[in-house]
Amino acid sequence: KPCPLCDEAKEVLEPYKRRFILQEVDITLPENAMWYDKYKYDIPVFHLNGKFLMKHQVDIQKFENQLMKLELQND
Repeated sequence: KPCPLCDEAKEVLEPYKRRFILQEVDITLPENAMWYDKYKYDIPVFHLNGKFLMKHQVDIQKFENQLMKLELQND
């Protein structure tokens, strides 16, 4: 379904797309009911490397810091 908040978040993350894999989850699908129950009022929600990172909008400083930590761990 249209999600202007999600579209805005993807635009903000666009410059970083070579540094991580964006996996979108449609929480309205039956197989994602767990996510819907948890986040139906908080979209978009961001997890990085399987851990909750932020919700509602991109905190670019927080995202950059966590992404850099992951990259340093993987080097």
